[in-house]
Amino acid sequence: MPQEHPYVSEAKEGKPVCEWIVALLVCVSGILAAFGYTMAATALLAATAIVLGTMRIILRERSPWKVRSVAFDASMSLCFGIGVSLLDLSIRIML
Repeated sequence: MPQEHPYVSEAKEGKPVCEWIVALLVCVSGILAAFGYTMAATALLAATAIVLGTMRIILRERSPWKVRSVAFDASMSLCFGIGVSLLDLSIRIML
């Protein structure tokens, strides 16, 4: 009984250049946090996620950043960006 496997390829599921740019921004965010610039690191990480979510909504199937469906990608990115921002804000208010 043959099984159907999902079709996954770089030609269909995103662009490696975009993924490397996101990886670079995450690394820069980590470096900023390591040097004590946590607010800048958090802002960079949140802005990257929000821009990716917005870009996925606007470009839909032409988006260079694809993981699953448009709704899944956009909601995960936007919720992560907003969540990280709110978490950082709440920690700053408590201190």
